[in-house]
Amino acid sequence: MQAAWLLGALVVPQLLGFSHGAWGAEREREGGCAGSQEEEREREALMLKHLQEALGLPARRGDENPEGNPEGKGAWATEKDGQGQEGEEEPTTTPYFSPSPSPTSEDTFTYILGRLAGLDAGLHQVHVRLHALDTRVAELSRGLRQLREVAGDTRDALQALKEAQSRSEREHGRLEGCLKGVRLGHKCFLLSRDFEAQAAAQARCVARGGSLAQPAERQQMEVLTRYLRAALAPYNWPVWLGVHDRRAEGLYLFENGQRVSFFAWHRAPSPEPGARPSAAPHPLSPNQPNGGELENCVAQASDDGSWWDHDCERRLYYVCEFPF
Repeated sequence: MQAAWLLGALVVPQLLGFSHGAWGAEREREGGCAGSQEEEREREALMLKHLQEALGLPARRGDENPEGNPEGKGAWATEKDGQGQEGEEEPTTTPYFSPSPSPTSEDTFTYILGRLAGLDAGLHQVHVRLHALDTRVAELSRGLRQLREVAGDTRDALQALKEAQSRSEREHGRLEGCLKGVRLGHKCFLLSRDFEAQAAAQARCVARGGSLAQPAERQQMEVLTRYLRAALAPYNWPVWLGVHDRRAEGLYLFENGQRVSFFAWHRAPSPEPGARPSAAPHPLSPNQPNGGELENCVAQASDDGSWWDHDCERRLYYVCEFPF
């Protein structure tokens, strides 16, 4: 048995050196590209196993390390020292540096899980910020809705104030018309010395709570004539009335839509006694109405109260009437 151990101790290192030399030559012939260090370790482990089986050596700790780490080789050296070969130098072993291991599928899976965990944390932060933004948007929407409600209330209040002001102006105009003008029954007439077109004059009378004067009978006409003569004497000024035939030529209506039944049209002066009548119209005071479709609104002369038709866009004084 001791002879077998001695034979193994002498032969094995030589075989290992021979195998290393053979493998080195082979690597040099193949340009260093025939195999990797992993294949060398496997070949060394396989050679040791075959030698142990051929020599009948028991399996040792070095056999359990097929990768050829220094621990297995150290066991052979220890046994050789135990057989009495004292003083013999131990064979120097070349240190082996294992390459860095390549990443396995488990490492890749762990890396992917880590990245997914980071993405999940980032998504959570995004969701938190989106929730904060949604909350802020909801607050802003609620504030905007409140502002719209306040604006609507303010608009309603402003409209109510305008209506109240309009009512106040109408009431004030009605009282002023009856206090400063002339009253007849349930009507009051007030002269305005502002020059306006017929439609604008009507609008201003309505804003003050009345309308352009609409004398519907002879008594009202006589009262209005005396009032205008006294207010504008000694001059003769035409004053707008609320009478027109804009709807149809020759169909005269009041501003309230009623048909006019009483007229006071101006007539040319009759010739003096003994003078021959002239067929030509009077050049300064022709019979009225004479404007046709060009003159559709009626004005009253302030000296004698006669009616004249005029262009509705002409700017004249006007007289308003107010209910009493």
